[in-house]
Amino acid sequence: MSNSISKSVLVINCGSSSVKFAIMNPEDGHVYLNGIAEAMSLPEAFISWRFAGEDKQKANISGYNHEQALDYLVKNILSSHKELLDSIVACGHRIVHGGEFYSAPTLVDDEVIANIEKVIPFAPLHNPAHILGINAARASFPNIPHVTVFDTAFHQTMPPIAYRFAIPEEYYTEGGIRRYGAHGTSHMYLSHQAAELLGKKLEDTNVITCHLGGGASVCAVKGGKCMDTSMGLTPLDGLIMGTRTGEIDPSVVFFLCDRYHKTPEEVKEIFNKKSGLLALSGVSSDMRPICEGYENGDEKCTLALEAFSYRLAKFIASYYVPLGRVDAIVFSGGIGENCWEARKITCEYLRESFGIELDQEINVQALGRLGHEGGVISTPASRVKVMMIPTNEELVIAQSAMKFVK
Repeated sequence: MSNSISKSVLVINCGSSSVKFAIMNPEDGHVYLNGIAEAMSLPEAFISWRFAGEDKQKANISGYNHEQALDYLVKNILSSHKELLDSIVACGHRIVHGGEFYSAPTLVDDEVIANIEKVIPFAPLHNPAHILGINAARASFPNIPHVTVFDTAFHQTMPPIAYRFAIPEEYYTEGGIRRYGAHGTSHMYLSHQAAELLGKKLEDTNVITCHLGGGASVCAVKGGKCMDTSMGLTPLDGLIMGTRTGEIDPSVVFFLCDRYHKTPEEVKEIFNKKSGLLALSGVSSDMRPICEGYENGDEKCTLALEAFSYRLAKFIASYYVPLGRVDAIVFSGGIGENCWEARKITCEYLRESFGIELDQEINVQALGRLGHEGGVISTPASRVKVMMIPTNEELVIAQSAMKFVK
């Protein structure tokens, strides 16, 4: 680690049973420390971390909760790196759902926490964990600003024609039922990076960004603003995902309840945890073994990969409507960055209608060849540029939090 450490930001992303953390320079993105505490509150709980330039380390923290895990970070991990600990000037918190309350990063106070609680029904697995993380971090770092960065905030620029559902108005006005989207921090970062790679001003750039991981979404970005996105009220809508259905006929819910005597909770479990790539492939929710099966001619893996790519291509094609002109299509996330097969199949679906053509050699070698900056993977003949850009949500969160440092 460098002997001279600039002002740094602690970035925290809390799940129901985990705490991801990173300490980084918000100016250049250099990561001084990153790690994760997993299996929170269970006997097998552990924490692992790595300082820049050093080997990964791991420790048992049996039974620890979120607050105790962050306390361990301060007293056990950072205790021998006092310069790094003292360099932390802000803490940024990734929050999945902010409802209609927030369209920008926000300094944490009691009202913010209360509003995160109000929209728990829209993100029942994520928002309660975020509140635990905020409270734990404020206890461990009481003298620095804590800033919330909402996944939904970037999508607040969508027009009503994109975010309203065609249901009675009181369900929107009283219940807040509408399209909110997710992965907004990633989509914002990717749209900015794409504009740089295109050599254009952000306000003159139209891009379709594809954040493809265990959860996946597509976004139509016009002049740096979200015009439409694939996820809806919750992160269940849109693309086929690791274990989530994505877009589905609502009548399937009624059919499962009537024909198979499922309760609403059981249907929710099926749609969120037993569907998607896992259900289609019969192998895994992870795209890596599915691609391996695809290469070996496995029919179910082939169906899973091609259905995933087909659904993605349909969304990309539909986003020509709000954008009119498309300068680039961007692939990112664990699948978008690493699965050249998904990029290839998706672009083949778009080739004839939209003149999109990949450079197959660059596509196969994209991550190793282009590095963490990403770049163009289409041919010069392609009417629209296709890019692979590794996302960096942590950097966006760190830079957002740094703006609140006086």
